[in-house]
Amino acid sequence: MTATPEPRITHYLRWLAQERGLHFDASTTEGYDALWRWSVSDLQTFWGSVWDHFGLQSPTPHETVLANAVMPGARWFPGAQVNYAQHLFGHADAAHAAGHPAIVFANEAMFERGELLEIGWPELRRQVASLAAALKKMGVQPGDRVCAFLPNIPQTVVAFLACASLGAIWSVCSPDMGPVAVLDRFRQIEPKVLIACDGYTYGGVAHQRLDVLKSLLAELPSVHDVVLLRYQDEAASLAVTQGAVHDFAELGSHDAAFAPAWLPFDHPMWVVYSSGTTGLPKPIVHGHGGVMIEALKANALHNNVGASIDTGDRYHWYSATGWIMWNSQVGALLGGTTICIYDGNPGGRLGASDMSTLWRFAAAAGATFFGAGAAFYANCLKAGVEPAKHADLSKLRAIGSTGSPLSVESYQWVYEQMPKRDGQPIWLTAISGGTDTAGLFVGGLPTLPVVVGEMQVRCLGSAIEAWNEAGQPLVDEVGELVCVKPMPSMPLYFWHDKGNQRYQESYFDMYPGVWRHGDWIRITPRGGAIIYGRSDATINRHGIRMGTAELYSAVEALPEVLDSLVVDLEYLGHESYMPLFVVLREGLVLDAELTKRLKNSIKTALSARHVPNEIFQVGAVPRTLSGKKMELPVKKLLMGTPADQVFKQGAMANAACVEWFVGFARQRAEKA
Repeated sequence: MTATPEPRITHYLRWLAQERGLHFDASTTEGYDALWRWSVSDLQTFWGSVWDHFGLQSPTPHETVLANAVMPGARWFPGAQVNYAQHLFGHADAAHAAGHPAIVFANEAMFERGELLEIGWPELRRQVASLAAALKKMGVQPGDRVCAFLPNIPQTVVAFLACASLGAIWSVCSPDMGPVAVLDRFRQIEPKVLIACDGYTYGGVAHQRLDVLKSLLAELPSVHDVVLLRYQDEAASLAVTQGAVHDFAELGSHDAAFAPAWLPFDHPMWVVYSSGTTGLPKPIVHGHGGVMIEALKANALHNNVGASIDTGDRYHWYSATGWIMWNSQVGALLGGTTICIYDGNPGGRLGASDMSTLWRFAAAAGATFFGAGAAFYANCLKAGVEPAKHADLSKLRAIGSTGSPLSVESYQWVYEQMPKRDGQPIWLTAISGGTDTAGLFVGGLPTLPVVVGEMQVRCLGSAIEAWNEAGQPLVDEVGELVCVKPMPSMPLYFWHDKGNQRYQESYFDMYPGVWRHGDWIRITPRGGAIIYGRSDATINRHGIRMGTAELYSAVEALPEVLDSLVVDLEYLGHESYMPLFVVLREGLVLDAELTKRLKNSIKTALSARHVPNEIFQVGAVPRTLSGKKMELPVKKLLMGTPADQVFKQGAMANAACVEWFVGFARQRAEKA
């Protein structure tokens, strides 16, 4: 087992003392609290130090760090010019000379054969340059949208970096998503080019997606070029009525000059989607500079990834491309870190019966950091997996978790199963942030002890507090997670959002000028944090957020269904439980056949991960006088809040239907 290198936060604090004359100690709770309070009270100096410490480059100087400290509307580093791809490849020569690849990859079939693909930094740069040149020939210019329908494979990384280098705006959906969900996203931003695969494999089952691809193109008239990645079948073909079809492999096979465009700090880089409870998914636009500076801070100072080229960090976070953790995984490349990516079922071809697969991949890839959603660790625990019996995990220095609260039992499982470092339990860092900010709110710190069930710290530069309904901060009480000061990675805007109306409603409706994230949080007296799940009715399944409106569209398309309501119960580390309640046409009964069709409709339109745990027939869905489904009151009721505190009968259109839900909640409580 190799020695544990000095934490990156220690490097930063030494630099801060030498270059800025500021002295902090992150080895104690009190010392870190002082550091955090400085970072959120002096935003100019803190974020300016991050820029300098990580060597961000600009051909023109920035006028100031923060021109307008308001939310929304903060302007960061005006005058600066950056490019995500430009900074990323600044590490290429040194990392290559040190013998570190850029990417280590395997899919299910490759790993079963004992194969790993390593892509060096020069080769990654060559492929990115070649594809960027091809996209430019297709007429892609800064600001044009390029959408991708691709899995978690190296080609997706190449495509993203090619777009970033040109200043094009990237957006990706995982190919396991149904056409309705994909179109609800891509149609909003009118892509010029679509990069897509012919299929994917999950759990040993091949899924052909050419038919889905054709249906997507039929509804995306803005697309004039298609880049087809033949991932399943080398002979796959696609005919289109508009534009042309290009072969991905051929486009990425040439030598081309690599000259990323210098772009304003807030030039849009990608559109990601975070669904609310009504309407289409929110098309969130983030900028090059904000994403880059947040990723460098979060990965290095909090995840302790990319301490230096010499450490040879290898970072793995199991993710699909539709989850913001895919973006975070790619962001590790910004620090010269090797990323280890796996495409497929974490249980390989055997699925849940072999949950050792991902651990064996991590060992074979030499991962030093292993991350996954909290549900993965819970599944390993339930399956009785003992990773050390299947793989040599001695290189692992850290375990990361996010997506939902990590249970105490999962903490204990990790400590029991993972090898110790320097005689101590492995560092387990639970983090929480979100698609909305492409960054971290609360997370870990390698210099402080871990309290089981608790995230260690509020992250530097993230002014996070727990507030009550009156907007008063709370300590050691559960409240709304708010961010009281701007962060560079907050959204620039929502696509086609006139007057920023939806942006304002999404985050600033409850507390004007203060970001309300939609999570319940408790800040502990130690300065740590516990996330208690969503405070709104959004579905959060395995870290993938989906709006209830999207699920209703799939369910209520069936002629038998008159109305429906779904809630996602995720509370303090307990396994997510999502029941669906349906109102059927008179005389119909919810039987096995209709239940199966309902689940298939959701699986086809959205994804398998959004299929409910159970479906129940009800007489009516609780609605307000204005006709809105009362999702949040039902959710609070099922999580233990008394009915008279969540349902105001005078404000309801059908108060009599509440009694059924009260009885249902009582039955659940008795079984718990």
